[in-house]
Amino acid sequence: MVVASKYVSSNEISELEGLGIHDFGENRIDAFLEKSEALKDHNIAWHFIGHLQTTRAKKVINKIDYLHSLDSLELAKIIQNRREEPLKCFVEVHGTSSTTKDGVSPENLDAFLEALKEFPKVQVIGLMVMSDRDQTDEEKLNVFRCTKLLAEKHGLKETSMGMSDDYKLAVEAGTTFVRLGRIICF
Repeated sequence: MVVASKYVSSNEISELEGLGIHDFGENRIDAFLEKSEALKDHNIAWHFIGHLQTTRAKKVINKIDYLHSLDSLELAKIIQNRREEPLKCFVEVHGTSSTTKDGVSPENLDAFLEALKEFPKVQVIGLMVMSDRDQTDEEKLNVFRCTKLLAEKHGLKETSMGMSDDYKLAVEAGTTFVRLGRIICF
Protein backbone atom coordinates (compact mmCIF):
# COMPACT_ATOMS: atom_id res chain seq x y z
CA MET A 1 0.00 0.00 0.00
CA VAL A 2 1.25 3.42 -0.98
CA VAL A 3 -0.43 6.23 0.95
CA ALA A 4 -1.10 9.07 -1.45
CA SER A 5 0.04 11.89 0.79
CA LYS A 6 -1.80 14.58 -1.17
CA TYR A 7 -4.37 14.54 1.64
CA VAL A 8 -1.89 13.98 4.47
CA SER A 9 0.32 16.46 6.32
CA SER A 10 3.93 15.79 7.33
CA ASN A 11 2.78 15.26 10.93
CA GLU A 12 0.16 12.75 9.80
CA ILE A 13 2.75 10.94 7.68
CA SER A 14 4.90 10.67 10.81
CA GLU A 15 1.92 9.20 12.70
CA LEU A 16 1.28 6.67 9.94
CA GLU A 17 4.95 5.74 9.91
CA GLY A 18 4.61 4.99 13.62
CA LEU A 19 1.86 2.52 12.68
CA GLY A 20 4.22 0.69 10.31
CA ILE A 21 3.42 2.41 7.00
CA HIS A 22 6.58 3.42 5.15
CA ASP A 23 5.47 3.95 1.54
CA PHE A 24 4.13 7.38 0.65
CA GLY A 25 3.34 8.84 -2.74
CA GLU A 26 3.00 12.38 -3.98
CA ASN A 27 1.70 13.66 -7.28
CA ARG A 28 2.77 17.29 -6.88
CA ILE A 29 6.43 18.27 -6.95
CA ASP A 30 6.24 21.22 -4.54
CA ALA A 31 4.30 19.23 -1.93
CA PHE A 32 6.71 16.32 -2.31
CA LEU A 33 9.76 18.54 -1.81
CA GLU A 34 8.25 20.13 1.28
CA LYS A 35 7.22 16.82 2.88
CA SER A 36 10.38 14.91 1.98
CA GLU A 37 12.52 17.67 3.49
CA ALA A 38 10.44 17.79 6.67
CA LEU A 39 10.70 13.99 6.99
CA LYS A 40 14.25 13.46 5.71
CA ASP A 41 15.33 11.60 8.86
CA HIS A 42 12.42 9.15 8.66
CA ASN A 43 12.37 5.66 7.19
CA ILE A 44 10.14 6.45 4.22
CA ALA A 45 10.09 5.09 0.69
CA TRP A 46 8.93 7.95 -1.52
CA HIS A 47 6.86 7.21 -4.61
CA PHE A 48 6.14 9.84 -7.23
CA ILE A 49 2.68 8.84 -8.44
CA GLY A 50 1.67 11.76 -10.62
CA HIS A 51 2.64 12.78 -14.12
CA LEU A 52 6.24 13.95 -13.93
CA GLN A 53 6.85 16.82 -16.29
CA THR A 54 10.25 16.58 -17.92
CA THR A 55 10.88 20.27 -17.28
CA ARG A 56 10.59 19.73 -13.52
CA ALA A 57 11.89 16.17 -13.15
CA LYS A 58 15.39 17.20 -12.11
CA LYS A 59 13.99 18.60 -8.85
CA VAL A 60 12.86 15.19 -7.59
CA ILE A 61 14.68 12.56 -9.59
CA ASN A 62 17.28 11.82 -6.88
CA LYS A 63 14.86 12.15 -3.98
CA ILE A 64 12.32 9.48 -4.90
CA ASP A 65 12.55 5.71 -4.55
CA TYR A 66 9.87 4.83 -7.12
CA LEU A 67 8.36 6.50 -10.17
CA HIS A 68 4.87 5.26 -11.07
CA SER A 69 4.42 7.29 -14.26
CA LEU A 70 7.22 6.68 -16.74
CA ASP A 71 5.63 7.34 -20.11
CA SER A 72 8.24 8.87 -22.41
CA LEU A 73 11.77 8.31 -23.63
CA GLU A 74 12.47 11.96 -22.89
CA LEU A 75 11.81 11.31 -19.19
CA ALA A 76 13.94 8.15 -19.36
CA LYS A 77 16.82 10.25 -20.73
CA ILE A 78 16.50 12.67 -17.83
CA ILE A 79 16.59 9.77 -15.36
CA GLN A 80 19.64 8.35 -17.13
CA ASN A 81 21.49 11.68 -17.15
CA ARG A 82 20.57 12.98 -13.71
CA ARG A 83 19.86 10.00 -11.46
CA GLU A 84 22.72 8.90 -9.21
CA GLU A 85 21.59 5.26 -9.00
CA PRO A 86 18.96 3.14 -10.80
CA LEU A 87 15.37 4.24 -10.21
CA LYS A 88 12.57 1.70 -9.79
CA CYS A 89 9.99 2.64 -12.41
CA PHE A 90 6.51 1.62 -13.39
CA VAL A 91 5.70 2.25 -17.02
CA GLU A 92 2.34 3.98 -17.21
CA VAL A 93 0.00 2.21 -19.59
CA HIS A 94 -2.86 4.07 -21.24
CA GLY A 95 -5.44 1.39 -20.60
CA THR A 96 -8.70 3.23 -21.29
CA SER A 97 -10.30 5.21 -24.08
CA SER A 98 -9.96 8.46 -22.10
CA THR A 99 -8.10 11.27 -23.80
CA THR A 100 -7.20 12.82 -20.44
CA LYS A 101 -4.99 9.96 -19.28
CA ASP A 102 -1.26 9.74 -19.92
CA GLY A 103 0.67 6.60 -20.69
CA VAL A 104 2.00 4.31 -23.35
CA SER A 105 -0.63 2.56 -25.44
CA PRO A 106 -0.65 -1.25 -25.19
CA GLU A 107 0.14 -1.35 -28.92
CA ASN A 108 3.37 0.62 -28.37
CA LEU A 109 4.40 -1.07 -25.10
CA ASP A 110 6.72 -3.68 -26.66
CA ALA A 111 8.74 -1.06 -28.52
CA PHE A 112 8.80 1.30 -25.52
CA LEU A 113 10.08 -1.39 -23.14
CA GLU A 114 12.70 -2.41 -25.71
CA ALA A 115 13.87 1.22 -26.04
CA LEU A 116 14.15 1.54 -22.25
CA LYS A 117 16.87 -1.12 -22.24
CA GLU A 118 19.22 1.62 -23.45
CA PHE A 119 18.87 3.38 -20.08
CA PRO A 120 20.53 1.36 -17.28
CA LYS A 121 19.40 3.82 -14.59
CA VAL A 122 15.77 3.12 -15.50
CA GLN A 123 14.88 -0.07 -13.66
CA VAL A 124 11.48 -1.11 -14.98
CA ILE A 125 9.81 -3.15 -12.25
CA GLY A 126 6.22 -3.10 -13.47
CA LEU A 127 3.28 -1.41 -15.13
CA MET A 128 0.91 1.22 -13.79
CA VAL A 129 -2.59 1.96 -15.00
CA MET A 130 -5.55 4.05 -13.90
CA SER A 131 -9.18 3.34 -14.61
CA ASP A 132 -11.70 6.02 -15.53
CA ARG A 133 -14.26 7.21 -13.00
CA ASP A 134 -17.11 6.76 -15.45
CA GLN A 135 -16.30 3.11 -16.15
CA THR A 136 -18.40 0.32 -14.68
CA ASP A 137 -16.76 -1.99 -12.16
CA GLU A 138 -16.61 -4.67 -14.83
CA GLU A 139 -14.80 -2.31 -17.22
CA LYS A 140 -12.35 -1.26 -14.49
CA LEU A 141 -11.66 -4.88 -13.59
CA ASN A 142 -11.01 -5.61 -17.26
CA VAL A 143 -8.48 -2.74 -17.46
CA PHE A 144 -6.67 -4.10 -14.40
CA ARG A 145 -6.70 -7.71 -15.63
CA CYS A 146 -5.39 -6.70 -19.05
CA THR A 147 -2.58 -4.69 -17.46
CA LYS A 148 -1.69 -7.61 -15.19
CA LEU A 149 -1.49 -9.87 -18.26
CA LEU A 150 0.71 -7.33 -20.07
CA ALA A 151 3.04 -7.21 -17.07
CA GLU A 152 3.27 -11.01 -16.99
CA LYS A 153 3.88 -11.14 -20.74
CA HIS A 154 6.92 -8.91 -20.26
CA GLY A 155 8.19 -10.72 -17.16
CA LEU A 156 7.35 -7.83 -14.85
CA LYS A 157 6.37 -8.88 -11.33
CA GLU A 158 4.84 -5.63 -10.11
CA THR A 159 1.73 -3.68 -11.00
CA SER A 160 0.55 -0.37 -9.59
CA MET A 161 -3.22 -0.35 -10.01
CA GLY A 162 -6.12 0.94 -8.01
CA MET A 163 -6.86 3.98 -5.92
CA SER A 164 -9.35 4.74 -3.16
CA ASP A 165 -12.40 4.22 -5.40
CA ASP A 166 -11.34 1.02 -7.15
CA TYR A 167 -8.58 -0.62 -5.13
CA LYS A 168 -10.70 -3.70 -4.33
CA LEU A 169 -11.04 -4.41 -8.05
CA ALA A 170 -7.29 -3.94 -8.51
CA VAL A 171 -6.60 -6.38 -5.67
CA GLU A 172 -9.00 -8.85 -7.28
CA ALA A 173 -6.99 -8.52 -10.50
CA GLY A 174 -3.77 -9.27 -8.63
CA THR A 175 -2.06 -5.90 -8.20
CA THR A 176 1.01 -5.66 -6.01
CA PHE A 177 0.78 -1.90 -5.30
CA VAL A 178 -2.34 0.18 -4.58
CA ARG A 179 -2.33 3.96 -4.14
CA LEU A 180 -4.73 5.04 -1.40
CA GLY A 181 -5.42 8.64 -0.46
CA ARG A 182 -8.87 9.88 0.56
CA ILE A 183 -9.78 6.54 2.07
CA ILE A 184 -7.06 6.93 4.73
CA CYS A 185 -8.83 8.47 7.72
CA PHE A 186 -7.54 9.95 10.94
